Amino acid sequence: MTDIPDSHPRKASLMSRQKMVEASKRGLLAESAMIAHGRGEAFDYLLGEKTSDSASLAIREAAARLLVAESPVISMNGNSTVLAGSEAIKIASVLGCPVEVNIYYRTTDRMESLIGELESLRDRLGSESLEKARQSIMDVEILGAVADGRILGLQGPRSLCSSRGIEQADVVLVPLEDGDRCKALTSLGKQVIAIDLNPLSRTSKSATVTIVDDVTRAMSRLAEELLENPTTTDWNNEAVLRDALDIMSSSSLRIA
Repeated sequence: MTDIPDSHPRKASLMSRQKMVEASKRGLLAESAMIAHGRGEAFDYLLGEKTSDSASLAIREAAARLLVAESPVISMNGNSTVLAGSEAIKIASVLGCPVEVNIYYRTTDRMESLIGELESLRDRLGSESLEKARQSIMDVEILGAVADGRILGLQGPRSLCSSRGIEQADVVLVPLEDGDRCKALTSLGKQVIAIDLNPLSRTSKSATVTIVDDVTRAMSRLAEELLENPTTTDWNNEAVLRDALDIMSSSSLRIA
C-alpha cells in the first residue's frame, strides 16, 4: 500500500480507495464494487467527510437496538468486509452474535475468499487483544458458507442466507445493503440498521435506522458506542434522512 503522509487532508479516504483496489485484485469484490464505492465517496464529499450530529444519533440508536436484540446478526458484503471487517468483528464480539457474509453477486470463490478474509481478521484481532477480550473475539462465528436459509419475498441467489444468521435474526446490521433485500427484511418484521451514504436510496428510506455516514467511520463509532450501553428512543428515521439532505444541499456554503 502506498505510504500516505498523516498530514494529507484526505488520508482516510485515499487509504479506503487503496484497500478497494487491492481487494479487487485479490478477487474479493464484484465488478461493480468500485462504482458503488465512488458513488458513496461523492456523497461523503457533500457531507464534509465527517460524521454529522444526526448520524451520531443514529449510531447511538443502532447500538441501543443491537444491545437489546434477541438474535442480532451483522451482514457483510465485499465492500463492507474490505472497509470495515475488523470493526464488524469487534461489534460482534461485544454482542456475542455471528457475522454473515451475504453478497449480491454470489460465487463460491468470492464467498470462500470473503469468509477467509473475516476469519483472518478475527484471528489477528484475537492475537492482538488482551486476554479478557481475546476469547469473545475468537468466539465470533463467520456464517455464509452454508446457504440453508431463505429471505422470503426475494427470488434467486439474492434470497439465500444462513438459517442461523439472517433468517432467524430479529435485528440485522447491514452496511451497504441492496434496496430490495432491505425491504424484504423489514417486511418480515426484522429491524434493519443500514449504513448508507445516500439518504435517497431505497435502503436508506426503508431501513429501521439509517446511519448516513462512511462505513468505516460509522462501524468504528458503533463499536465504541456499544460500550456506553445506550437506551432506545422514539426513533424518527425520516428526520435523520432530511438532516443529511440539508447538510448536502448546503455544501456550497463551504466553498471559500
